[in-house]
Amino acid sequence: MKASLKGKYDAEKSTGVGSLAFNAGDLKLRATMTDATLVSGPTLNGLSLSVEKPGFFIFDYNVPKKDFRFQFMNSVRIGEKPLNLTYIHSRGDNRTILDGSLLIDSANKLSANYMVGTNNCKLKYTYNHGGIATFEPCYDLAKNTWDFAVSRRVYGGDVVKATYQTSSKLLGMEWSRNSKSTGSIKVCVSVNLAEEVKTPKLTAESTWNLEI
Repeated sequence: MKASLKGKYDAEKSTGVGSLAFNAGDLKLRATMTDATLVSGPTLNGLSLSVEKPGFFIFDYNVPKKDFRFQFMNSVRIGEKPLNLTYIHSRGDNRTILDGSLLIDSANKLSANYMVGTNNCKLKYTYNHGGIATFEPCYDLAKNTWDFAVSRRVYGGDVVKATYQTSSKLLGMEWSRNSKSTGSIKVCVSVNLAEEVKTPKLTAESTWNLEI
């Protein structure tokens, strides 16, 4: 049985999320709670349950909202290239999302994300340079704008990432470190270049993994 605890801090508030997961044959069962579940005494607020068969489907149930979310995954081959497809449907907001990614080779990948019934569609190209640096331009068809991201591995497992959203003029920097045994930590700083007073916003997230 595995447990994880996630904390998040930003300039406005701090939150905490905990989860408990265990395997039942080919299925993975998980219960997730936020700080709202325990701060004012045990409640159903912030409680969600999920059933997952890795690589095939995920079923999430938000207990207080009585809301369902389905996610189905499949993979096909096009010209000997793997095409990964994901279908996501949320009952509460009646939203359906189709997501696909085509792995051209070990360094190049094309991705698309489309919300059914809307004009919301994003196309992304990912180029991995030697397993060290990654370049990701993304085009939003609905807004007719580009987003850019560049990341690079430093000091072994650490990753530094820079992002820029042309629609909101939001510039961001991110540092992250992941460990399969102990957990992960991520620190983000963002600045809105459209604001007259450019005040940086700091966000920090950390996750601790526990074996029970």
